Amino acid sequence: MTLRGRFAAGLPAEVLVLVAVAFCVALGYGIVAPALPVFAKSFDVSTTAATAVVSVFAFVRFVSAPPSGWLVDRFGERLVLASGLAIVAVSSLLAGLAESYVQLLLLRGVGGFGSAMFTVSSLGLLLRVVEPEQRGQASGAFQGGFLLGGVAGPAVGGLVTGISIRLPFFVYAGTLGVATLVTVTMLSRGRLREQAVPTSAEPAAPTGNALRSALRNRAYVTALVVSLATGFTAFGLRSSLVPLLVVDALGSTPALTGYGLLTSAAVQAVLLLPAGRLADHRGRRPALIIGTAITVAGTALLAFAGNPLWFLLAMGVWGAGAAFLGSAPAAIVGDVTGGRRSGSVVAAYQMTSDLGSISGPLLAGIIVDRSGSYELAFLSGAAVVAVAFAMSAVMPETRRVVADGEGGAEAGEPAPDPPAVPGDADRDRT
Repeated sequence: MTLRGRFAAGLPAEVLVLVAVAFCVALGYGIVAPALPVFAKSFDVSTTAATAVVSVFAFVRFVSAPPSGWLVDRFGERLVLASGLAIVAVSSLLAGLAESYVQLLLLRGVGGFGSAMFTVSSLGLLLRVVEPEQRGQASGAFQGGFLLGGVAGPAVGGLVTGISIRLPFFVYAGTLGVATLVTVTMLSRGRLREQAVPTSAEPAAPTGNALRSALRNRAYVTALVVSLATGFTAFGLRSSLVPLLVVDALGSTPALTGYGLLTSAAVQAVLLLPAGRLADHRGRRPALIIGTAITVAGTALLAFAGNPLWFLLAMGVWGAGAAFLGSAPAAIVGDVTGGRRSGSVVAAYQMTSDLGSISGPLLAGIIVDRSGSYELAFLSGAAVVAVAFAMSAVMPETRRVVADGEGGAEAGEPAPDPPAVPGDADRDRT
């Protein structure tokens, strides 16, 4: 089946399919996440062992990013995407049937490998089906799918877990099965764009050495640092410290954590597409500057949150910053690769976010344990984002523009990427 047509903001219909896939993945993960440690504890293991079933997924996902990038370069985004989804689906189904802790741990590790395949291939595919001037909006829409699924998942998960502790794994497998089916049937024959050279203002990455050359590109390195900072704060500190801050420092109930996360998600959802349009129409650098500046402010506000109202305000500011950082860095990756298949470049970008998500809770926990200060922990996160802000302020703009007097587009408007290399797009048909 070949997709035709467009949806919001003139984006190709393939983007809508990828958004739907992202929603299914996030929904399923949100359903199974609360049940994981509880299910592990049912095998009479320690709390540390129970939490390890969460960590092993993230760790394997992190170390599997480079081989996933190689698979993308070798076999193409769509095959790797469908295979990764299928691997997570089957591993989740078998995890629900696990009869021992070791079985559960191993199956979650296998799921982490499939997740790495999905994340690398899906972003790579997204950046190749859109025009250069749509990369920010497409990335924002894609993040919106994850966001909506992530909000709905825990709510559904609470109901499902109440029926059976094993049922969430089967539901997760079902949502991933739907995502796999959608990928196979609706993305199998779409035409991919293959550019002659990347759109970045800095040197192109030669074939076979894409990552090494991309790492010489200051804009790409900035995108990596921003991705690391986003993982450190938005995923790491938010998941680990915010619940503790609410209970220990604010003396409130866990319900306030839910309200804060909902506030952050709502603000982010409203601003995702406008932030993507800014990145596409005004440039990647302005969007990064705004996003990192707002995130520094939001993280600092959390550090000094003394009451629930202040906390909710800080979470709203944090969500606004996350909206801008959910589109512009990915658009830079697309600019650097120029729409060409480059699994290693995309994999490195994904790895930095995972590294931040893994290191953020660990470092923040050490700071709180040794100093007893949540303020210091959140300020350390603000410092990490401040580095990303400084790099964003001096990075070269990668959104291509046509100089005054040139034909084909008005001055200051995005210029199209160079013509496709003959035969490359045809080789991407499956």
